[in-house]
Order: sequence, then C-alpha cells, then structure tokens
Amino acid sequence: MDITIFKKIGLSDKEISVYLKLLEFGATSVRGLAEQVSFNRGTTYDILKKLQGRNLVSYYQQDTKQKFVAEDSDQLLKLAQAQEDELKNTKKKLTAIIPELKSLQDKKGSQPTTKLYEGKKGIRFILDDVLTAVAKSEEREYYIYSATESSDDIKNAYPDFTKERIKKKIKVKAISLAEGGKTSGLDERRWLGTNNESATFILIYAGKCAFISRDVRGMPAGVIIENQMIYETQKVIFLQLWELLGK
Repeated sequence: MDITIFKKIGLSDKEISVYLKLLEFGATSVRGLAEQVSFNRGTTYDILKKLQGRNLVSYYQQDTKQKFVAEDSDQLLKLAQAQEDELKNTKKKLTAIIPELKSLQDKKGSQPTTKLYEGKKGIRFILDDVLTAVAKSEEREYYIYSATESSDDIKNAYPDFTKERIKKKIKVKAISLAEGGKTSGLDERRWLGTNNESATFILIYAGKCAFISRDVRGMPAGVIIENQMIYETQKVIFLQLWELLGK
C-alpha cells in the first residue's frame, strides 16, 4: 500500500500509523495502541484527538476505559472532498483579488524587474511564462534570436514547447544566429549570416525580454527583464533587422 497518498489529505506519518493500526486491530485502548505504534501514551492520545477532529476516529466507554476505533475508510474520501471544495473556494477568492494585486504590482513604476532562473526547471518556467503572457496579449506573437546551444537546452527543458505554442495559436518570428533551424508552424525564420553557436537565445514577448544561455559551469540559466520600454526598444530593433534580412 502506498501510504504517501494519506499525506495528500494532510495526515502526518504518526497519524497515518495510528489510523492504520486502528483499522487493522479494531477497538483499542490508548495503552494498547501506544504499544502497537511504539509511541508514548501522551503522544498517542494527542494523535487520536487530532484524528477525531478529522472524523476518522471515534471512541466508546467500556467499563472504566476508553476504546478507540477507526471510522469507515470512506470517511477519507469525504475528507478529500472537503479539501477539494475548500481549494475551489480559495481559488475563487484569489481570482477576485488578482486585479487588485496586479494594480499593486503596477505601482512599482517603470523600474525594470530582473529575475534569474537556473537549470531545466528554470528554463521551463521562462518558456511557460512566454506561452502564458503571449496568449493573453492582443498580438499573440513574439520574437526570438535563436542560438544553437541554447536551442538544445530549450528542447531538453520543454520538449513539447513548439506543439503547445501551435496549440495556443501563437506566432513567432525567429532570427537565427547560426546555420540550421527549421519552421514548424505559425513561425517564420530568417538567418543573420553569422555562425555563433554559443550565443545567447533571446525572447522578446509581452512587455518582457528573456535571455537564455549557460553559466560558467555549463549549466542552462536564464533571466527575465520585465519592462515595457525595454521591450518596445528590443522589438523595434528586431523588426528593423527582420526587414533588412528580408530584402
């Protein structure tokens, strides 16, 4: 049995041990249960009270002793459902205050915000941000300077990125800094004529610019600069170069 599933509904290791022992042995006193799980009586009693609060354990009086018993295991499903309902309610409340949070964020003014991301997970985060941000924009298009080594890192971090981009109907214009590369759908590509395979991969999208390269250890790393003026400047430079390369 994979007992880690119980942790998904908030049970601790000790609570899981006590609950499973009660299921296995039936009605048990605190002392008897403490011996079974190898906890002291005080700890065992505290755990039983917590499980009672979750409606997973009940007790009855037998002579002068309390006997504890596990409730039907279907109660676990009810507990999971209650957490799911609470999560949905929390999501609704968060959705309602997001505009207010964004307005607070916007008050920081035009000062650029820079964020560093490292490793495959970091590169994946940047790429997810590209898809999410561009999908919400009116243009639904972004621009890239493509470099060979960083392109390989991007493919390793997010193998299905192009498929997801096409699914979201997002267009991209790419200027390749080295030979190679091909179109895959909803994209256009032009070549700069250089052959710098180790150059930085640059993405210009939705008010942001992202730079993906490798650090001194040779590990993939990326930076996102969030600033509308920087974005507009980089976009103008890119589109001017795009037009020149098309002649």
